[in-house]
Amino acid sequence: MNIRRERFIKVGERRVNNAIKAINLIGNLSNKANYEYSSAEIKKIEKVLKDELFSTMEKFNSSNNKNLKKGFSFQK
Repeated sequence: MNIRRERFIKVGERRVNNAIKAINLIGNLSNKANYEYSSAEIKKIEKVLKDELFSTMEKFNSSNNKNLKKGFSFQK
């Protein structure tokens, strides 16, 4: 295997596993014994996660890889 392929596998596995852990931590927010939230807030979380996943997957299908830094806030 060439170096770039090996690096893709190594970094890709680590980043995907980190993303899975982060998503699981977001899921922990569903515990109503510890958190209070509205359905509107849940929809905001769902929308931003879906939008970011779609945007990320588009980068793999496009030659135009713009890396725009984005964040999330309930205040937006």
